[in-house]
Amino acid sequence: MYCNSKVIHFTDHSFQTYCKEHFGINRGVYNTIESWFYTKGMTKITRRRHAILAFLEFMAADFRHQAQTRIRFGSGRLAMKLNEYWCEGEFAGKDVVICD
Repeated sequence: MYCNSKVIHFTDHSFQTYCKEHFGINRGVYNTIESWFYTKGMTKITRRRHAILAFLEFMAADFRHQAQTRIRFGSGRLAMKLNEYWCEGEFAGKDVVICD
């Protein structure tokens, strides 16, 4: 789902709304995720949005298994899951430069 090029090119508001409708995350969580990937070196918006959607799909897999309709993060859990995704996901062992 996250490879949909049409979604990647939505306006900022529409992209955030898409994330809210499909993953149940609010604007604050979305902003934190986007900022986290930006600080990891993803300065190009299309690459960052691809990474955001991939991360949300990664998280959604656990929540679908638990029959929940939205992703929920407790205190400190978002940062922990972002780090887990970064270290174990598609970026594991790769130089950050590839993200641009």
